[in-house]
Order: sequence, then C-alpha cells, then structure tokens
Amino acid sequence: MDVAPIPDLMSAVEIVAPGGPEMLRLTERPVPDPGLDEVLIRVAAAGVNRPDILQRMGAYPPPPGASDIPGLEIAGTVVAAGAGADHLIGRRMCALVAGGGYAEYCVAPAGTCLPVPEVLKMTEAAAMPETLFTVWINLFERGFAADGDTVLVHGGTSGIGTMAIKLGKLFGLEVIVTCGSTAKCDAATAIGAAHAIDYREQDFVAVVKDLTGGKGVDVVLDMVGGDYVPRNLACLANDGRHVSIAFQRGATAEVPIVELMQRRLTMTGSTLRPRDVHFKTMVADEIAKTVWPYVEGNRLKPVIDKVYPLAEASAAHARMESGQHVGKIVLSMG
Repeated sequence: MDVAPIPDLMSAVEIVAPGGPEMLRLTERPVPDPGLDEVLIRVAAAGVNRPDILQRMGAYPPPPGASDIPGLEIAGTVVAAGAGADHLIGRRMCALVAGGGYAEYCVAPAGTCLPVPEVLKMTEAAAMPETLFTVWINLFERGFAADGDTVLVHGGTSGIGTMAIKLGKLFGLEVIVTCGSTAKCDAATAIGAAHAIDYREQDFVAVVKDLTGGKGVDVVLDMVGGDYVPRNLACLANDGRHVSIAFQRGATAEVPIVELMQRRLTMTGSTLRPRDVHFKTMVADEIAKTVWPYVEGNRLKPVIDKVYPLAEASAAHARMESGQHVGKIVLSMG
C-alpha cells in the first residue's frame, strides 16, 4: 500500500486566460480532498484531448462543480479516499474525470476508475479512458456497431480514430477511416484500419461506395460536422446510423429529410463530459466487463504519439493543434 505523505500543495497547469497554448502556465494549487465515493490519485500521467484545447480557448467551460484545471483522463496511484472508496487506496488506477487532470494529484469518482494492469505503462493507461469511453458509447452503444459491420471513422489518426480502429478490430468491425495525408493513411492501415482515405486527394463518399460495392457503411462516427454531415449520410447503407461527437467544421448542417425517411437512417450524437457520474459509472462497468479483459491480456493498447513533461503542456497543445500527431499525446508527472 502506498504510504507516502500527501503534501498540501501540488504542481498543476492552469489556463491564465482564453487563448493559445501560451495561456497554459505551471502553478501551485492546494491538493484537493476526495468526497463521498471519490478517490485522490497521485497522478503519474494525464491524457491530452481536444476538449482541453477548446477549454483553453474559452469555448468549452468545465461543468458545474468540476475543477478549472484542464485534463479529462489520468493514471496513477490512489493515495486517499472518501467514504465508500477506501478499498481502492494503494491501487494503480486510471480514471475518467470531468477536469483536474493536468496536476500532480486529482480527485476521481471511484465509479469511473479502472485498474491499471502490469502490462500497461502509466502513460498508456492515462491515454485510455477518454477515448475508450467515447468510442464505446458512440460507436457501439449509440451506433449499435456489431460484428460484421462496416464503419466509417473520420480523423483516423486522432486519439478517437486510433482507438476506434483498435476496438473495431477486436469486435469484428471493418473500419474505414479518413486522414489528411498519405503518411497518415499509411499509419492508420498499419494500426489496423481496413482502408484509409486521403480526404485531401479523394472524394471519401465515392471511395466508400466503391469499397462497399455501392452498399455503404453501417455506421459513421463523425467529429467533423458542418458540410460533412450530408456527405456522411450519402455514405450510409439503408438503416445506417450517423453518430456525431464533435463539429470541427461547423455546428449546423443541411440534412435531406426525405433520404432519412426513405432509407430509414438514424442520426444521433452525444457529449461525454457533462454526463453525470452515475452514467459514466455504468459505462465504466460495461467497459470493465467487455473491453478491459483485452487490456489485461495485452491485446488492446492506445497508440501513443508523444509524451511531454507536465511543465510542457503548452507544447503538447501546440502539437495537437498542428494536426501532425498520430494517436494520443500524454503529459507525464515524472
């Protein structure tokens, strides 16, 4: 059991003001206290995600009650706990959190914690929760992707995209992705994508139709939005499902309603961060039963692009915004 003393203050990254990566600053904050059914984790690593970028820009404020420190996923050792969670003290855990990850200590709901097996490095474990929860909820639960389905995932070399490829392989999906360069397409197929389309050079709608013999895909997982939405619908097979998780090209789209009706298409979507702990705990329980055995068996690991020290969080954000990354960017505390 970990018995190292817990300090009063910790290093953390704060957002000085809305703006660019230079608005991230290393500072000192009081170590938070865990409440009922919560744990305090001494953070070894924290994942960097697109919502962190949006929060830094002032476009995605933390939900009520969440820390203003960015960071939605962590891995480390539980060093203290509130009532109902003290059985986790001393254990290596990764966790989905609503904020506070870019720090040496972070409070997490016990229900959103998953054990870190010996086969995972802490930097790998920290790169799992946000993308794993997101892909599981949206591709498999909301999109009803099942063994034998063909799916289209935009942003094939993003953290979400690479996790979708890996999960899809494990669960019998044929995963088609779009990427922004030949090199990224090659990286995506090396990771396990069945096909990768360079959207800068090819019309992804035409390529999807060709790859599927004119039928189309069963599910589209879309993080682009805007003018991609009607094109995504054109990629869908009859009874296909379109799942929106972000809208990098715009929050509105013109949708052909007649096509929805005639081809029985479904449009849905979700955001994860504002959901309550009860919902996230249910998802964590499902992942623990259905996905985590693959992690423990060394059959599922995240794709890691680069690991930065906590003090270089601004460089990590700049890397993500450059679009050059393949897989997850992670901050390390050690």
